Amino acid sequence: MATHHHHHHLLLLLLPAMFFHLLLFSLTFPFPSRASDSQWELLHKTIGIVAMHMQLLNNDRVIIFDRTDFGFSNLTLPNGTCRHDLSEKVLKTDCTAHSIEYDVASNTFRALFVQTDVWCSSGGAVADGTLIQTGGYNDGERKIRSFSPCKGSEDCEWQESDNALAVRRWYSTNHYLPEGRQIIIGGRRQFNFEFYPKRKTEDKNKPYVFPFLFQTNDKGAENNLYPFVVLNVDGNLFIFANNRAILFDYENDAVVRTYPEIPGGDPRCYPSTGSAVLLPLKNLEAARVEAEVLVCGGARRGAFQLVPKGVFSEALDSCARIKITDPNATWAVETMPMGRVMNDMVMLPNGDVLIINGAQSGTAGWERAENPVLQPVIYKTNGSGSGSGSGSGSGSGSGSGGSRFVLQPASDIPRMYHSTAILVRDGRVIVGGSNPHEKYMFSNVAYPTELSLEAFSPFYLGSQFSDLRPIILEPSSHTNLMYGEKFKMGIKVNGALVPDLLSVTMLAPPFNTHSFSMNQRLLVLSVGDVKVSGNSSCEFEVTAPGSAVLAPPTFYMLFAVHQDIPSEGIWIKIQ
Repeated sequence: MATHHHHHHLLLLLLPAMFFHLLLFSLTFPFPSRASDSQWELLHKTIGIVAMHMQLLNNDRVIIFDRTDFGFSNLTLPNGTCRHDLSEKVLKTDCTAHSIEYDVASNTFRALFVQTDVWCSSGGAVADGTLIQTGGYNDGERKIRSFSPCKGSEDCEWQESDNALAVRRWYSTNHYLPEGRQIIIGGRRQFNFEFYPKRKTEDKNKPYVFPFLFQTNDKGAENNLYPFVVLNVDGNLFIFANNRAILFDYENDAVVRTYPEIPGGDPRCYPSTGSAVLLPLKNLEAARVEAEVLVCGGARRGAFQLVPKGVFSEALDSCARIKITDPNATWAVETMPMGRVMNDMVMLPNGDVLIINGAQSGTAGWERAENPVLQPVIYKTNGSGSGSGSGSGSGSGSGSGGSRFVLQPASDIPRMYHSTAILVRDGRVIVGGSNPHEKYMFSNVAYPTELSLEAFSPFYLGSQFSDLRPIILEPSSHTNLMYGEKFKMGIKVNGALVPDLLSVTMLAPPFNTHSFSMNQRLLVLSVGDVKVSGNSSCEFEVTAPGSAVLAPPTFYMLFAVHQDIPSEGIWIKIQ
């Protein structure tokens, strides 16, 4: 556990009082059983830039970038490299970096050069593992950039193409499609969508008009920026903006169905920023695969307009879950232990959802939020509260017996506007960013610009689970799979194996920014009969997802999960 050393002398003074308070607290509130097993680690006090956008690549490097148009960062570009940009408002010449490549295994990073402004942009990894990154601000608003994973020791760089987007894309959402293209939806004052790459039949200069974005646009707050977009199991897109959701057939430019409004009617999209995930897809061989979406947090209607009047409204403490494949789909509402705005939702390899970062009052935007939420929460996807399933932990802060929420230990670093969180292959969650200011500001502000990088280790990484934790023996990493292919998997555990409590999951690493993880997708694969040798190792047959609609063609992390405890992942590529 890394701590900030300058707090130590203060802590010594406070310890007796703190201990007394803790004692009182533990007498009145039962601590969730799993929470204490999780822990925080400070990876870097500074990486020189704000982690506003993050994408994990299949070489276990994370591409991290900030905006380029606020002046100098705290990281110098190597070899005297400078950016010369006459369209810049702040600095025409800038010799600092606004992007890095972070190496997970060695916990090191290097500066990357970005030419045009990537502020509030979007993106995703495609079939060959390249990050295709779209839009931004000013001279970056119609740019497309790519970053291909470096092979071996080579140092690769960002590549940028000219104005390859039909219109400016700022605060838009991307989703990677079964045919290997991205759809790019919305953005500020853009009530339309387009694709990249374009088909020959598509007009390169004309996007498709999207009336749903007109209908969900709040005057004065918008509330439909960075819409939540999920690829449904029927090939249509579930699109949620403001407080409403539709199922959209993008091939035929048609709204297939309109879902009920989210209960309460409050907005959940930027700047009233909540978050959303597609819950694990399972029973993939079934005639009808079911899909569920979970939307959590956000701000009350009107919250954005109240901030300039000095009123920071309490954030929403509700999560709403809907089975989007159900013809009579309705929302089921659950209550989080606390309200959150600007919360990230990260799928964990065992199918649970980590809810992390954000604030308890206000909205997204510069200086528009207060009361950071330092405690993450784990949402037990299949739990129904205390004692359900193995390793589910018990209880939650809300005291309701049927709650699926388990409180986690707090970080001491507020993660407000412009913070991020992503899962890496070893099961940790990398957390960075936070800058609610127009410039980098480190003093005389409530929430200083945060250049640190942390790792949150969920309970399943605790040493007391080392006997349960599976180790994948085969296949080897970077194995190629075909759709529907049956492949052999071998695992071992240090303790006794319980074959019935074994599953295999595969996770698409998302593009994370502004509290939404684009393309995040977890599939639970079908496992055949388990042949046990000894009492600690086994092999079994696993069936790859049957189609690109279930799992668009790209690199995924594959995990074995034993009694709720995931292995370290391996990379697989499906095509």
